[in-house]
Amino acid sequence: MKVTDHIKDAAGTLVSFEVLPPLKGKGIDALYRHLDPLMAFNPAYINVTYHRSEHVFKKRTDGSFEKVVVRKRPGTEAICAAIMNKYNVDTVPHIICGGFSLQDTEDALLTLSYLGIDNVLVLRGDAAKNESAFEPEPGGHKFASDLLKQVTNLNAGVYLEDELKGTHKTAFCIGVAGYPEKHFEAPNMEADLNYLKKKVDAGADYIVTQMFYDNAKFHAFVKGCREIGIQVPIIPGMKPITSKKQLTVLPKTFHIDLPTELSNEVLRCKTDEEVEKVGEQWLLQQSRELKEAGVPVLHYYTLGKPHVVANVVRQL
Repeated sequence: MKVTDHIKDAAGTLVSFEVLPPLKGKGIDALYRHLDPLMAFNPAYINVTYHRSEHVFKKRTDGSFEKVVVRKRPGTEAICAAIMNKYNVDTVPHIICGGFSLQDTEDALLTLSYLGIDNVLVLRGDAAKNESAFEPEPGGHKFASDLLKQVTNLNAGVYLEDELKGTHKTAFCIGVAGYPEKHFEAPNMEADLNYLKKKVDAGADYIVTQMFYDNAKFHAFVKGCREIGIQVPIIPGMKPITSKKQLTVLPKTFHIDLPTELSNEVLRCKTDEEVEKVGEQWLLQQSRELKEAGVPVLHYYTLGKPHVVANVVRQL
């Protein structure tokens, strides 16, 4: 079932969760243990992230180094299918530009379609760890809008091999990312919103936001979207703060601000267990206000701390 159909059929605000594929070498059981306490809340769907390959240098026996390609968290497509099979819940795999050629993208989309997965979240993805700026895969997409176009082409039955006749049309519901505090590469919020509108005009069905900790910024973002004609559902993405380290890691990694009240409360904590409690209450306050405001879905980035998110959703 498509994300937009879930929203259309819902009587109120839905919940959804986002998970990481297991590290290579780990089994899927750890992921199931992560999801088990969350499934009690009947999420509308589960997002599964995609992680690009990385170049690493491995030392040879002669002391020289060899450059090799590794993917630390493979298997997004299979994990989506496994989650659907185990829990009877829809999944939303992430599709990214980095690490994919056009042919790789088409093959991945066809695999998802064959598995009965009809949702994708289209993202450019981050730069590789050894790159200062994003560089596309040779023969791959540079921008999420280009990747979006490839998905909409497949939905229209247009494949890379244009000589194919009588082609099957996929039916993907396409999500894209939005940034309440603007994408860090955008020169200003107005430019970022205009770029987002181009993606919606090109076929994006809904928007899910980067994490934020100030609901006023989300509401301002939604207002700005509506004022320029973006009418698709806008889903807030949220993540609990669970350690003091995140006071510096989150702003640096995700280019977001933390409210003074929140950071002061965290700094007063003596242990990360106390921080978890502060983060849980802040997330609960955010969630209650957003639910009262009538957002279509509360989307939680559960990465590593499902019990905190579970405690919040239980109190909702």
